[in-house]
Amino acid sequence: MENMDQILVYAVPFFVLMVLLELIYSAWRRLPTYETRDALASLSMGLGNLAIGLWWKVVALGIYYAVYQFRLFDLSPALWWVWLLLLFADDFCYYWFHRFMHRVRMGWAGHVNHHSSERYNLTTALRQSWTSMFFGPMFWAPLALIGFHPLMIIGMQSLNLIYQFWIHTETIKRLGPLEWVMNTPSHHRVHHGSNPQYIDRNYGGIFIIWDRMFGTFEPEQEPVKYGLTKNINTYNPLRIAFHEWRDLLADAARARGLRARIGHFLMPPGWESRKD
Repeated sequence: MENMDQILVYAVPFFVLMVLLELIYSAWRRLPTYETRDALASLSMGLGNLAIGLWWKVVALGIYYAVYQFRLFDLSPALWWVWLLLLFADDFCYYWFHRFMHRVRMGWAGHVNHHSSERYNLTTALRQSWTSMFFGPMFWAPLALIGFHPLMIIGMQSLNLIYQFWIHTETIKRLGPLEWVMNTPSHHRVHHGSNPQYIDRNYGGIFIIWDRMFGTFEPEQEPVKYGLTKNINTYNPLRIAFHEWRDLLADAARARGLRARIGHFLMPPGWESRKD
């Protein structure tokens, strides 16, 4: 269990290989899947996320260890059913974390970059945030309180993220009965759509069952339009990472009164304070 926090680093060669295979397939089929500047921007975002995430995991682990001292149960990593329970518990936490990132504007400021590409390919999976990870501990700390070891939590978070890599593709269409339980490329294409009926849908990481349970599921029907409702039209990683933080701070600065300023951080994206 000592190397659980390094799983993502070990997965990088696999990510690179799969991107190359999809790129070759797209070129062979003459599909407009990739755009060089867009793919490079996504790769830059992924490298930045990896660099920031390596030190942030130390902070997150410290938080989990602090909470773990007050654990309600001792859930041994030697027991297989503990890992199975953690698989579902982690994805449940991810669902609510992901929903928060869409429905609270300061969360969206961190997460929006992942939706900013107007292409949908495996490099889109690597277009990860540089700031959304800072919100993570408040969603996963309850697992440490229950009794899951902090290294198990960090490791399962990484496995969840690795699973989500392959669903960022248009190459795979539908997967039959698996569509009822698992998050699939079809479900996640919907999540990346800016079509009105696709916005804020399909938050699950590994499983789609949470979306079915909590009313946020939407099947893929009409063709997906990728990107944002208002695209940012840039390949600059710094602008991709921070453009919504800039806009959020500007809106809060213009707001009248403390309540309105706080509202810009805590209300959903698009919320406007009263002007009078």
